[in-house]
Formats: sequence, structure tokens, C-alpha cells
Amino acid sequence: MSGYLIANYKITNPQAYKAYGAAVGPTILAHGGEILVAGPGSEIVEGSPEPVSVIVKFPSVQALREWYDSPEYRAIIHHRLDNTEGTMVFAGAFRSPA
Repeated sequence: MSGYLIANYKITNPQAYKAYGAAVGPTILAHGGEILVAGPGSEIVEGSPEPVSVIVKFPSVQALREWYDSPEYRAIIHHRLDNTEGTMVFAGAFRSPA
């Protein structure tokens, strides 16, 4: 079953965040991830989300966790954590109860 990273955040330091944006894609692809949504410009329909939305599909939640815990991602995560405010969740694909 596929695993999804779902993030919503605002960038608090655009200049410093550029290092994360430049480095994160190759780490995702190396772990079988597929970037489905990335960036600002989402249409706000309900609530008060932050301006950046990201959805990344991985082959499984386990593959997603392995990417998140990988040395290559751990080496760059501070560029996101130090320069954004928001949320990130891991979710499994929907499975019909039938």
C-alpha cells in the first residue's frame, strides 16, 4: 500500500530555504518517491492553510519512513525545519472496507 507525505507550511526565510528546495528532490527520487504536489499557489477553499502544499507518494509508508530517516535527508532537514512553520503527516493509501 502506498504511503503519502502531506505537508503544509509557510516559508519564514526564503533565502535560506533555497538550499532545501534544491536538495530534497533527489533524496525523494532515490527512495522511490514521486512528487505529486509541491509549491505555493493552492486555492484556499476552507480553513486557514499555509501557502505551501506538498504531497509525495512513496511505494509504502515504510519506504516513506526510510526516506525520512535516511542519512541524506537527515543532512538537509534542518534547512526546512529552521526556515518554515507548518505541519507534516504520513498517511497510508485508502483501502475500501469491502
